Amino acid sequence: MDNWRERFLASGDDADLPIVDAHQHYFDIEAHYYPWLNDRPLRPFRYGDYSSICRTFLPEDYKRLTGRHRIVQTVVIEGEWDPATPADEVRFIESLTEHEPSLAAMVGQAWLDREDAPELLRLYREHPLVRGVRHKPTVTRREEWREDFSAPGSMRDPRWRDGYARLAQNGLHFELQAPWWHLPEAAELARDFPDVTLVVNHTALPADRSPQGLAGWRDNLALLAREPNVALKISGICIPGQAWPVEANREVVNDAISIFDVSRCAFASNYPVDGVVNSLSEVFDGFKTIVRDRSRVDRLALFHDNARRIYRLT
Repeated sequence: MDNWRERFLASGDDADLPIVDAHQHYFDIEAHYYPWLNDRPLRPFRYGDYSSICRTFLPEDYKRLTGRHRIVQTVVIEGEWDPATPADEVRFIESLTEHEPSLAAMVGQAWLDREDAPELLRLYREHPLVRGVRHKPTVTRREEWREDFSAPGSMRDPRWRDGYARLAQNGLHFELQAPWWHLPEAAELARDFPDVTLVVNHTALPADRSPQGLAGWRDNLALLAREPNVALKISGICIPGQAWPVEANREVVNDAISIFDVSRCAFASNYPVDGVVNSLSEVFDGFKTIVRDRSRVDRLALFHDNARRIYRLT
């Protein structure tokens, strides 16, 4: 892997650029239960109808889609497996590593407000593949959000925060997927628990590309970026009905990097979920096009080095 780093630093050629895909998923919907994939009717989703991805997706499927991109390692994020048995998903993903060495780390599912959260977090400590946990906290629609927003299962819920407080002692970080108007709550969380790394998923979901929407997204992202224990994954920014739109996404990508700095951002595919809209190659082609004029060191950080640091990869 270090050989590819050095080769890219010498050549600057995208063909030599090693990539750590910092956010992807594996599903086996024939053998296991994923409510959002198995149940009907399908749930509302930001990309619209996602029936095309309601199928098994395993390492051999991912490999067929990488094209010319040199993906050397991946991080598997929990796939909203049956919440009754979250540890079984960890065991399933661990079984895939026997034949897929590029699967380097995992983020497990944990509902931090559940009574069994302390026991589950201790269990994850015994599974070295698991680096962190994800659970989508309770959120509300933008027009209903207020500065004092609090609800059961939200980032201000005392029971939820009690679970969050147990992450560091178990060697785990937290992956946050929430829309950008909830980032003030995330900033409070990061300040109150400085020993927990908080990794924001999917660029904080800037789905509203209006000037007002992007202004709100930037302001709240900047608020969160003040906290040094926060990192940002730039992913999940497809636009329904369009091939991965470089020009439409250029502003989002560059603003995110400017706000968080190159040192705290990592690119990721969100595959196969983003396959609802775009191919895996289109996603990474788009990122490469947008940052093509940046230094080789910066490009390597965004595609490879930062993810290796965040997920403690070897």
